[in-house]
Amino acid sequence: MKKAILFIFATVLLMGACGSNQQPAITDVADDAISLKKNLPGDSALYGLACDGCTDSVLVFLPYSGGDPDTFDIINAFQQHRIYGRPRIGDELAVTVNPEDHDEALSVVNMEMLKGEWCYQVLPQLRTPESMHKRMQRRMIERMPDSLRQLMITPREYSLRLKRDFTASARGGMRRRTTTDDMSPVEYPSIKRYTDWHFFNGQLILKADTVAGFSQEGDVPEIDTVQIRLLTADSLILEFRDHVQEYYRKVE
Repeated sequence: MKKAILFIFATVLLMGACGSNQQPAITDVADDAISLKKNLPGDSALYGLACDGCTDSVLVFLPYSGGDPDTFDIINAFQQHRIYGRPRIGDELAVTVNPEDHDEALSVVNMEMLKGEWCYQVLPQLRTPESMHKRMQRRMIERMPDSLRQLMITPREYSLRLKRDFTASARGGMRRRTTTDDMSPVEYPSIKRYTDWHFFNGQLILKADTVAGFSQEGDVPEIDTVQIRLLTADSLILEFRDHVQEYYRKVE
């Protein structure tokens, strides 16, 4: 009996010693939080899940920080077309709140609907001398026989895939130029190799790396801040700094 008691006592001491070597628990997250995700510094958006009761005028939202669901007025956001993806129960959302009225949401992005593979078609351009005016290039294409145009100017599908683990990938274009490409009379546009995505104050942030893992500028990746203009179940429009790109969803 004494040996059993000593064994139990030693086991308790050993467990206490092992526990002292563990990493300290996160203390700045609410006990009832449903996610350990934390906003980046400067990001004032709210992240959480859509709840039952969402309409075209009201958003019922359960924040990742925990607590009871919040109810936001989204009438103005709906009228101004700033509801990007109709919320469904359980969808992950990014919500920006009116700083002057915390009961009103200025915009809502359905991050769950944004995930997936988005595609678009690209056309090649004829390889012509750089001194030739673009108007002359268009005339060359217009005067080209239909059979030759169909053979040379074939559209290709490019895509941007936003994955659930917030990594990204791009498909299309050529990673490495070959001799055959240089001999071709047409040239397809290049594509950025996005590797990560996240949200910041309601805007989509894309990080682009080269094949080597760094941007062409040097030792840091290239970051693009993108504004969502339209998001539905099968359509997406993104506004980049220098262009607007329309996408259609890739059916898996």
